[in-house]
Amino acid sequence: MAVSDFLNRVASAPISWGICEVPGWGAMLPTPRVLSEMAGLGMTVTELGAPGFLPEDAAGVQRELASHGMTLVGGFTPLVMHDPSQEAATIAEARRVASLFQTAGASKFISAIVTSWDWDMPHRASNEEMAHMAKMFGIVDEICDEHGLEQVVHSHIQTMIEKDEDVQRVLDVCDVHWCLDTGHLAIGGTDPVAFAKEAADRVGHVHLKDVDLSKVDPLLRREMSIMESVQQGLFTPLGQGDVDIRGVIEALESRGYEGLYIIEQDTAITDGIPDEGAGPIAEVTTSLNYLKDEVAPRLVAT
Repeated sequence: MAVSDFLNRVASAPISWGICEVPGWGAMLPTPRVLSEMAGLGMTVTELGAPGFLPEDAAGVQRELASHGMTLVGGFTPLVMHDPSQEAATIAEARRVASLFQTAGASKFISAIVTSWDWDMPHRASNEEMAHMAKMFGIVDEICDEHGLEQVVHSHIQTMIEKDEDVQRVLDVCDVHWCLDTGHLAIGGTDPVAFAKEAADRVGHVHLKDVDLSKVDPLLRREMSIMESVQQGLFTPLGQGDVDIRGVIEALESRGYEGLYIIEQDTAITDGIPDEGAGPIAEVTTSLNYLKDEVAPRLVAT
C-alpha cells in the first residue's frame, strides 16, 4: 500500500476544533477559520458538525464547503430506536436528515441511539427494546438505501450503546454497519483492536480518538459530564493516550477497509479564542503527524 493511499483517507471533524452545541462547552471558532485550517492540513472532507456550524440547507452546506475545496461525508444523527412510542418521530427524523445528506452529497448516516431526544441517561435495554432497536436499524437502513447513504451506528458514552455488553448485543441481533469510534469503544470497555479484527466486514466509517483512560471512571459513574471530562483532558492527541490507534488501523487495512479515518478528537476551548495558527489546529497537527510518522510507514512495511 502506498503511504498516500492511507493518508488521503484521513480527515477531521468540527468537534476537533471545539465545535459543539452543548452550552458551556467552550468558545466557538468561526466556521471559515475552522474550514480554512482543515483545508490547510490537506483535508478535503468533513462531517456536518453541531447545528449552526454549517448552513441548515443542503445547497448552503455545499457552497460553504466548496469555498474551501471540501465536501461533506455525513454527520452524527441522534435517534431514539429502542422505544416503540418514538418510532414515528425517529422515522421522520431519519428521513429529514437522509434527505439533507443526499442533497448535500454525503455518503454516511452516522446514527447514535440516545435514550430520549433530551439525552437522558441510558439504561440496560430490555429484550423487547433490543428487538425494537433491531427492527429500527432495518428501517433506517432502508431509508438510507433510498437516499444513497450507508447507515453506520456509533457507540457512544451515555447512549443506549455505551458499554461492551451493549455493543455485543447489537452485533448479535442485527447486521447494521458500524462507525468504529476508537475512543468511545475503549471508554465503554470494548477493545477497539479486537472489534476491528472481529467485525471488520461491518465497519463502514472510522473515528480516531485517543483516550486518557485514567479519567474514565468518574464519567462512567455519572459523577462527571462528557463536557467536564473533555475539558479536563479525557481525549489526547493520537498516540499520546491509552488506545492502540496503530493496531486498529493495521487490523482494518489488512482486512480490506477502504473508507475514511476521521480524526474526531473532542476538544473544548476554555481559555478564549486562540491566535491564528494556534489552538485546536496544533493538536490535530500532532495527531496527523502521528499517523504520518508512526502508522503509515508500518502499513507500507506490512
